[in-house]
Amino acid sequence: MNTLTPSAIAELGKVGVLFGGRSAEREVSLMSGNGVLQALKSKGIDAHAFDPAERSLGELEAEKFDRVFIALHGRYGEDGSLQGALELLGIPYTGSGVMASSVGMDKITTKIVWLAAGVPTPTYAVIDENTDLDKVVADLGLPLIVKPPLEGSTIGITKVTRAEDLKAAVDLAHKYDKLVLAEQFIEGREFSVPLLGTGAQARALPIVEIVAPEGNYDYQNKYFTDDTQYHCPAPLDAAATAAIQADVEKAYRALGCEGWSRIDVLLRESDGRHFLLEVNTSPGMTGHSLVPMAARAEGTSYEDLCVQILQSASLKAGVAGKK
Repeated sequence: MNTLTPSAIAELGKVGVLFGGRSAEREVSLMSGNGVLQALKSKGIDAHAFDPAERSLGELEAEKFDRVFIALHGRYGEDGSLQGALELLGIPYTGSGVMASSVGMDKITTKIVWLAAGVPTPTYAVIDENTDLDKVVADLGLPLIVKPPLEGSTIGITKVTRAEDLKAAVDLAHKYDKLVLAEQFIEGREFSVPLLGTGAQARALPIVEIVAPEGNYDYQNKYFTDDTQYHCPAPLDAAATAAIQADVEKAYRALGCEGWSRIDVLLRESDGRHFLLEVNTSPGMTGHSLVPMAARAEGTSYEDLCVQILQSASLKAGVAGKK
């Protein structure tokens, strides 16, 4: 574990760790944020908790933070809205800027950008109240995946294996979002690839393979059980590893991501092709989270990873410093 010098600690200044929030992922954010907060404090950093669900933007400004670590997940924390407020307040922050956060939060828009950039992603359909569901089944086949495009942590997701079950899956997803994403089901191995850096310096960390009970990597198996197995670095040959990491880095840059993110990938067993599913621009930092796992595989501790991410905090709109 690296020790920060007094001058390095002073340079970071007063730090706010933003976690909790009002999204459906609040519970996970509380776990992530508390972990980050304790990690930064253990390094001697003047870090303070701040929950936007309980305190106002006026209070955030009044705290006079020199920079903030965003450990919020989902709406109002990962979707560009908070990033815009921080730009206006002149407070440097971790992660991607307004545009990349907003686009990355929307799985439909992400797919449009990735397909335009030549990034492989599963075939999909957008469902609203007027969509012919029989045509969706005919186009995508069964099984298929139905999900709310603006949620994370597998919230509202259904694997549909029978045509007659599609409407119920769509109705569930509609509880979260007006539009619903239906996606071709890829039978195969599941991976996640964390990334660090910005622009040409962005790089993929070791790939994590996820082996969930009966292939069900749901909310419970992600965060609250020890039944899911993780293999990092993933047991892939060098060519497959390089191909996945190259596409993940391409996808990250295509969206304009900064600082850090995590991209989920499926490898189809029938032909060995890989497909990118989605990006998380404010990934989890819990005890089960994959970014810390991949960093550990490279020899970076959780605490040092938190510091590294914090040091990358910046304003993205070219504003130098606070008013």
